[in-house]
Amino acid sequence: MQLIIVTGLSGGGKSIAIRQLEDSGYYCIDNLPAEFLVPVAESLEKTGVNTAAVAIDARSLVLFKSSVTETLDALRARGVDARVLFLTASNTELVKRFSETRRRHPLSALAEKDDQELTIDDAIAHERSILEPLAQVSHVMDTTRLLPSQLRRWVQQFAGEPEAKLTLTFESFGFKRGLPFASDLVFDVRCLPNPYYYPEMRHLTGLDQPVADYLAGQPLVTEMVNDIIAFVEKWLPRYTAQNRHYLTVCIGCTGGQHRSVYVAEQLAKHFASRSGTIVRHRALESVTPAEGKIQTV
Repeated sequence: MQLIIVTGLSGGGKSIAIRQLEDSGYYCIDNLPAEFLVPVAESLEKTGVNTAAVAIDARSLVLFKSSVTETLDALRARGVDARVLFLTASNTELVKRFSETRRRHPLSALAEKDDQELTIDDAIAHERSILEPLAQVSHVMDTTRLLPSQLRRWVQQFAGEPEAKLTLTFESFGFKRGLPFASDLVFDVRCLPNPYYYPEMRHLTGLDQPVADYLAGQPLVTEMVNDIIAFVEKWLPRYTAQNRHYLTVCIGCTGGQHRSVYVAEQLAKHFASRSGTIVRHRALESVTPAEGKIQTV
């Protein structure tokens, strides 16, 4: 049985993710208390459900004092392919989303019951601290400036990958939009020759053949790709030995359109033979403030 646990910061996009999984045929449960994960999984297995997804949030951990890491160990000991998808975003983005939807942060209501007052910034900081241990054992997706359609594709990609001891993700991005929050290793390829300065390639991306041919013909690009491959190959066994389930390698150039995309693709091709390798490109879709809005959950 495959069980995807969707969690993360309020406003991070959990509702979009759980709806996408439901559309993909998963049996979905929203806002399940964490302490019920094991009995619910057992019940679903008995009824013949092979793919399920549950959403849990920080309130569950506060109210029920649940240890999700121990629960994950119990699920995996039963043979369940349990994966945790953790959705986050920058503080500025989360504040903007709550302001646009005019919804209250879920932890604000809990604080009022204890005669406390929390600003939206306080609530976000408190939620991050509560969820930090869970983020350490999760596949973290940064939804800052991400289109809902792009998030849905990333969720589909994550769910469709076969079970692997460690999921290895190569993600391209543009430094001018900021460093992705979910980055374990970051490589800067802005020192490489830039196709942007050639008018015939400016509107293209690293996925287009003319750009790929140009970069493949640059010795510095090949050397950079080989160096990153050597680094990841050398240290990947150490990450695996630490019982890590997810490792995100981010490749950045100025705009995230040409060099980083090409390099991420080459890295993904090299590691494609191992189970659980994912490639994705953060900056290939332009995001306007209106389009990029993700509803709070």
